[in-house]
Amino acid sequence: MSRFSGALQLTDLDDFITPSQECIKPVTIEKTKTKTGAKISIQEDGYYEETEAGKQKLQKVEITLQDCLACSGCITSAEGVLITQQSQEEVLRVLKENQEIKSDESKADEANLVVFTVSQQPIISLAQRYGLPIEKAAEHFSGYLRQMGADYVLTTKVADDLALLECRNEFIERFRDNSPDKPFPMLSSSCPGWVCYAEKTHGNFILPYIATTRSPQQIMGVLVKQWLGQKLHKPADKIYHVTVMPCYDKKLEASREDFFSEALNSRDVDCVITSIEIEQMLNDTNLETYPCAPYDWPWDDKSLIEDSSYVWAHGLSTSGGYSEYVFQQAAKELFNVEMTSVEYKNLRNPDFREVSLEVEGKSVLKFAIANGFRNIQNLVQKLKRGKVQYHFVEVMACPSGCINGGAQIRPQTGQHVRDLTMQLEKLYRELPQSQPDNSTTKVIYSKVFDGAHTDKAKALLHTSYHAVEKMNTALNIKW
Repeated sequence: MSRFSGALQLTDLDDFITPSQECIKPVTIEKTKTKTGAKISIQEDGYYEETEAGKQKLQKVEITLQDCLACSGCITSAEGVLITQQSQEEVLRVLKENQEIKSDESKADEANLVVFTVSQQPIISLAQRYGLPIEKAAEHFSGYLRQMGADYVLTTKVADDLALLECRNEFIERFRDNSPDKPFPMLSSSCPGWVCYAEKTHGNFILPYIATTRSPQQIMGVLVKQWLGQKLHKPADKIYHVTVMPCYDKKLEASREDFFSEALNSRDVDCVITSIEIEQMLNDTNLETYPCAPYDWPWDDKSLIEDSSYVWAHGLSTSGGYSEYVFQQAAKELFNVEMTSVEYKNLRNPDFREVSLEVEGKSVLKFAIANGFRNIQNLVQKLKRGKVQYHFVEVMACPSGCINGGAQIRPQTGQHVRDLTMQLEKLYRELPQSQPDNSTTKVIYSKVFDGAHTDKAKALLHTSYHAVEKMNTALNIKW
């Protein structure tokens, strides 16, 4: 089974994106200087070029994730290429080397600090796959990672909370400023598949609409590499940070140049592995065979972990709860209306739904959730025609959102994808609800970012986007 998602290309209005067998990024070919040219022979151990100087084994063509991001040929991630830094093999290699260094007392100080950050969707996927309660699945998975050599195992809860708070602040500021440079609707930014599609397909037209708030994965990267590193007196380039995500495109997100610090000589996230890769790493072993271990909570405020859960939900959406949370907070702060619950109305399908707030008979806020590329395409086309009346849209590339991410564990034989998704959604809704504006986020704002509305918070909790020019090559032509 392939461990990377297909090269995603839009075909008509189909939500299910099929693999593309070609990569159109040109490969540099060195011309031979001989009159007769070179001969290529295929042998059991690879390809050989025969020249006057003798035989020379040809190197495998390697295309990095940075190449994929800079290329306009595909929309999201690439499968038919060799990706060298974002795989389970790379994680296992680093863990093995690190264990060997630790075993040598004379080199122990040279070892990396290995930190895993786990999002809630893979834990739910593992719980369903192995028939375990969510909390038990989380603890067994933590035990497995520690047995593999992890020094710290964290959840994304703090970063999820911070992302919601920043998205709320960004929306309220945009609403009050009403600047033409920041038009409505504001579109969520946590889905890398959607962001990559926007940059490559619609470029400068769509980018002003997209929120600048970083995704929880990249916020965790800042917290781990900078704050945790300083706390433990470990330089960022000696911390190996792995995230466990439900989506292959998170690998692309981690590889963006925006998330590499020249000053620290380090990426915020070094490697991303996914739910399905974890299942492959476990092989035929049941997750329950590994001992339970708690998750680390290195944040100075401990109040949230006393008699508490490791895994939290954020609203009813399984993709972070952006639309619901920002809607409630905007209603309160902008119109002094308390919203205890948010009821969405399905439109043409359950993956496109909306909610509005009326004050004195007038609609003052209108939010929506758009999951899947079919709905994203419709949304963008309406935007281009000036037909969108929303103030905010939570946009996710996968139908049903992140709980049905492209790298979640596949259905078992005889099980339909929709049935599995419904089971995962049910498990998600059993989780305790997080309140983002809590004592821990207040402590982090104060100690890490010097406050909630500072230049430092703006620099480290937000990002920017880049339109990708179309490559005019013959390889781009579809015959």
